[in-house]
Amino acid sequence: MNNKLALYCRSGFEKECAAEITAKAAEKEIFGFARVKEDSGYVLFECYQLEDADRLAKEIPFRELIFARQMLVVGELLKDLPPEDRVTPIVGMLQGVITNGGELRVEVPDTNESKELTKFCRKLTVPLRSAMREARVLGKKENAQRPVVHVFFIAPGCCYVGYSYSNNNSPFYMGIPRLKFPSDAPSRSTLKLEEAFHVFIPADEWEERLASGMYAVDLGACPGGWTYQLVQRSMMVDAIDNGPMAPSLMMTGQVTHHREDGFKYKPTRSNIYWLVCDMVEVPAKVSALMGDWLVNGWCREAIFNLKLPMKKRYEEVSQILAHMKSRLAENDINVEIFAKQLYHDREEVTVHVRRFWAAVPGRRDERY
Repeated sequence: MNNKLALYCRSGFEKECAAEITAKAAEKEIFGFARVKEDSGYVLFECYQLEDADRLAKEIPFRELIFARQMLVVGELLKDLPPEDRVTPIVGMLQGVITNGGELRVEVPDTNESKELTKFCRKLTVPLRSAMREARVLGKKENAQRPVVHVFFIAPGCCYVGYSYSNNNSPFYMGIPRLKFPSDAPSRSTLKLEEAFHVFIPADEWEERLASGMYAVDLGACPGGWTYQLVQRSMMVDAIDNGPMAPSLMMTGQVTHHREDGFKYKPTRSNIYWLVCDMVEVPAKVSALMGDWLVNGWCREAIFNLKLPMKKRYEEVSQILAHMKSRLAENDINVEIFAKQLYHDREEVTVHVRRFWAAVPGRRDERY
């Protein structure tokens, strides 16, 4: 019975992922219960009604989920797969469930224990794909418009099989963008912002929204991990931090370093497009500061991190985002807000806010 939703997440955040999917399902008046195993890297939400898992996979916007890296419909766990033929039972489980799938992903949870399974998954993928095409579970060619077929191994010989909808899932294998750390970047935190660009901004909009010559502000910039990403995209950056910036960034001529407190800094130009912020501070204080920038119209888009408390992390983030949305709405500011715990995040989530400027009769707002 394909009455379960499997959600990949960061190891250690299963409870947050479970709380979130339970709340989102309840909003749709779909009920079930979450199966949580600590540090497993995934959550199962079992629906009481057979067709409800498929409904959730279609109706809950994946991009609105904070703690889930991937969302797919699965059936019962396949156990004790025979070493001499693992392919046949897997294909059999999917026949009648999905036809002409667009792509196959053989995956594992993102845990240390599962790393040894990845080599096996790579070896299994080719014969499995061939058998699925023969059984018409997969189409003859990859098709980005068709559902993705997932085989999710949680242990040797044990896997869940199912599917996700290509228009409502993560496009990345295991839900993780594969990025390489640039050797000339000042810190590994640079990968957080690069991943945020991949997750929050469609690739076909990069040329417009991450354009050369844009002005950006980085609050709490030292030593320059996030500034590096902006400089790489030929932006001009005001870096705000009392600490030192990497000399390599200052030599580009694209960075102006202001030795100021990021919470007190006020911009002097009116054409700032990007605001980014990765300051270590309580999340409510950071979100209030971001709200100030948006209410004042000082930026068009913002990406910032919220450092999470040890307990009730989903509840805390939900309250902060709800308060921000309410504050911006009260000020007649039209925005879209999305948050995600990225692969390169740890005890934090990354938030993206995009402001849409309303057309006001008699006014020409040409800042962007």
